Amino acid sequence: MDNHKIALQIIDGVGGKENVSGLTHCFTRLRFVLKDESKASKDKVSSIEGVIQVVKASGQFQVVLGNKVEAIYDEIMPLLENPDTEDGEQDKKVGIGTKILNVVTAIFTPTIPAIAASGMLKGILAVAALIGLNVYHVDIKTFNTYIILNAASDALFYFMPVILARSAAKVFKTNEYIAMTLGATLCYPTLVELMTGNKAVTLFGIGITKANYVSSVVPIIIAVFVLAYVEKFVKKIMPDVLKIIMVPTLSLLIMVPATLMIFGPIGIYIGNAVNWAYHYIMNLSPILLGAFVGGIWCVLVIFGAHRAIIPIGINDVAKTGRQNLLAFAGAANFSQAGAALGVFFKTKNKNLKTVAASATVTALFGITEPAIYGANLRLKKPMVYAVISGALGGALMGWGGSYGNAFANQGVLTIPVYASAGTKAFICYILGCLIAFGGACILTVILGFNDLPSDDLVEKNSSKTDQIEDTQEENPTKTIDEDLVADDCDLSVNSPVEGKTIPLAQVSDEVFASGVLGKGVAVQPASGKILAPADATVSMIYPTLHAIGLILDSGIEMMIHIGIDTVKLNGKYFEKHVQDGDHVKKGQLLVSFDIQKIEQAGYDLTTTVVVTNSKNYAAIGSTNKDNISNNDQLLYLLSKS
Repeated sequence: MDNHKIALQIIDGVGGKENVSGLTHCFTRLRFVLKDESKASKDKVSSIEGVIQVVKASGQFQVVLGNKVEAIYDEIMPLLENPDTEDGEQDKKVGIGTKILNVVTAIFTPTIPAIAASGMLKGILAVAALIGLNVYHVDIKTFNTYIILNAASDALFYFMPVILARSAAKVFKTNEYIAMTLGATLCYPTLVELMTGNKAVTLFGIGITKANYVSSVVPIIIAVFVLAYVEKFVKKIMPDVLKIIMVPTLSLLIMVPATLMIFGPIGIYIGNAVNWAYHYIMNLSPILLGAFVGGIWCVLVIFGAHRAIIPIGINDVAKTGRQNLLAFAGAANFSQAGAALGVFFKTKNKNLKTVAASATVTALFGITEPAIYGANLRLKKPMVYAVISGALGGALMGWGGSYGNAFANQGVLTIPVYASAGTKAFICYILGCLIAFGGACILTVILGFNDLPSDDLVEKNSSKTDQIEDTQEENPTKTIDEDLVADDCDLSVNSPVEGKTIPLAQVSDEVFASGVLGKGVAVQPASGKILAPADATVSMIYPTLHAIGLILDSGIEMMIHIGIDTVKLNGKYFEKHVQDGDHVKKGQLLVSFDIQKIEQAGYDLTTTVVVTNSKNYAAIGSTNKDNISNNDQLLYLLSKS
């Protein structure tokens, strides 16, 4: 269909950029007004991939897009003359803290493999040096082989400004090679000698702050950030015929002095301030710092926030040749492995047992995501046990003064990195890892957790699922599974509204009645209150307040749509009592509305309650009660085996 025949119009609280930029599972309907309303045009739209259904309602053809709404929206918006939301507005919705975290993550993530390799090499050399000195009484550090390999382990940190310049240039969208040249300038031997010498240093007759930028982190990031704007400005004013030569030339002529005179010193001061704060806490109470990092590290991993403090460890190694950040983080990693092992011993679910076993192994080698997402966080309590045990292990490491002589991933292979700290510190590191690992495992086994269904129950559900799927093949868009009874199900949801129940197929809105937005049931409200049917997170409240989306803690994704075409009231007679993103408790008031005034205005208040991720469940049934209260179970769900 030609793009000039499409006009995007948000009509009903189940579509719009506000929705697709967030959680699209709750609101998956974009409506289009077709200037050509012929049957041929309708059939043509129906045949487009990704279109679930085309219906005519409220005098318009409505295109139901389903779960692909976000991708389709992103493709359509550039075709429209007046997008309702511009990139700048989207950026404003992201907090400054989130932006900084995203930038730090994007800059440092590409360097992690090289950093890990350098750390591993450093650890191997440390073990070799210890064995050579203590067993063979030979100092291998004087051997050419050691010197060459040691150079390989140190090179990354020495030329850190060059390495970070490239990744920062990709993030800030500027010329990578100009950025790397700027970073190389900071590491140039003659400049390093000049900046670390006894004489004052001047540039264009102006004195500059002396600082050694070798192995520095913050100065080059700030410099490349500014370089991006300088390059854009120079490109804007420079004639096209001169850009290829003059843009990089002027960028360097501007940025080298600016970096050495302004941004470099600022970066040094910022880096020093962050490190001062970290080490101030370390000096104040290494036990407290170790406990905090050991306990919270894997929680930060969940949000990706751990990368925001990784530069502290990198900077410490670059400046002093040692770091304790990852020593404490090692306690967190081993605690995740221990908790996963406890899940392996405790669970009766074969699939979970397999996941926990493999996750234990990967966590012991420093990769904790399988343990976190596959077992511990999934079951909640093992994650708590891991945090407690990691904190205890980190506290012991802090007390013993543990540290590593390289920036290395935390796992069994990198234990030698922490051997050079001395006997006491190394023993405390080993004991801290054992406490974290063993404590989390023992707590998980003894205190237990809410296990997944046993294999017998899974087999029973599987049998029931097969029966239901056979009956669903004839009608894949059924609005409910009438044959499903509560005893067959493993999940249930209370009614968010009290009143008379109505089969979803009888609702006058064809989109809901067809079941394409999900299976569910409708209720004719007896009171003007929508209550949380279970503990949940509010994923979306439409601005006109007539529709609300919830993600229940059990994983059920639900949409509650109050009335038919009540979007036209534009929020009149509705009042919200929660905000987007709020976590609510079962029975908490979400939205209230005036039944009498809405009905007097001529609107049907039939409220639909649908499970928008219905495809994730084998079957969904509803209550057989004609009238229902908020304490009654409205929907029953059978999980897929």
